Amino acid sequence: CVAASPTQEPSVVRIPLHAPEQATVLQRGSALRANTAYTSVPEAITYASSGGRQAHALYYPPHNASCQAPEGEAPPLIVLSHGFPEGAWSWRHQLPVLADAGYHVIAPYQRGYGASSNPHDVAFYGIEALCDDLCALITEAGHEQAVVVGHDWGAIIVWEMAKLRPSRIKAVVGVSVPFVQWPAPPTQLMKMVYGDRFFYILYFQPVGPAETELGADPRRTMMRMLYGASGEGFNGPPPELPPMEGTGLLSLGEDPPPPPYSGPEGVWLTEADLEHYVADFTHSGFFGPVSYYRNLDANYEVTKSFDGSVVTMPSYFIAGTKDLVLVMDPTGVERMQATLPNFHGATLIEAAGHWVQQEAPAAFNEALLGFLATL
Repeated sequence: CVAASPTQEPSVVRIPLHAPEQATVLQRGSALRANTAYTSVPEAITYASSGGRQAHALYYPPHNASCQAPEGEAPPLIVLSHGFPEGAWSWRHQLPVLADAGYHVIAPYQRGYGASSNPHDVAFYGIEALCDDLCALITEAGHEQAVVVGHDWGAIIVWEMAKLRPSRIKAVVGVSVPFVQWPAPPTQLMKMVYGDRFFYILYFQPVGPAETELGADPRRTMMRMLYGASGEGFNGPPPELPPMEGTGLLSLGEDPPPPPYSGPEGVWLTEADLEHYVADFTHSGFFGPVSYYRNLDANYEVTKSFDGSVVTMPSYFIAGTKDLVLVMDPTGVERMQATLPNFHGATLIEAAGHWVQQEAPAAFNEALLGFLATL
């Protein structure tokens, strides 16, 4: 992948398919700062997020740190922010590769996920708290700034963090979800578009029904979500949406076969990977993750006075060509080219779906490392 330099016109690069690769299986350990010896497995860390609450993360100390930092200086920090419904495990193919390239890399389980704090309070999951959690992690890791990479809801967080907490960000990479500047409260616009038809974000707004449905059988939920939004399960938008009344998220479509699931680089989700997600959501439930969506309108009120012009740090975008988000937002890349002053371009990975960093890790890592090399 060749990323555009700041002085070049931002480009859109399409990466061809790679040969299948064996998935890397990671385990857990303990620690945080970049002053320990490199190991081949990530460390599990517990730290205080904003507000002093407990948070959990997977961490890789850098290997070959001299590749990225002069002697005596700390290697650059990369924070990987996951989406819905995922966790730090979704970055299992990036953690060792980035560490091996000399970066200090951490993937947190964000509030409401895994072993991190998840109180039953919708306001706890607003955008300022989510941004401050990443700031607390950057500070805890001994850094002033980090390159922040976010997928799905993680992308929303890092784009908004670039507006609200710009001094803490060296560069920002959105994955799957482009930068968006809402012209009005988001659910107000969605109601205008969808009326009485089913749309998952509007289904998520009332407290109770969504988390009850999703939490009743976490294994079935994760199979439906992970397969359905993948390139293999991609069918495009449904020709006709059912009514909101009486429809649940899991009532759309049919249950997929059990894993393994395959993508453009071979098997991307094994039974062991699925069980990791099932264990996480059996522990945490879905109230916290779904409550991110319940803060969309409140987040709009916080961020509406900031537009793309304030995102002055280097920015980049990566997605799969079979990502339903791009079907719903086909002009996202062009919008970022027009509104982000330091946009370095985008990489679209052929045949990959929404879980692009899992489905096509070699292509994804190539794109991310290519962008990082320009910083």
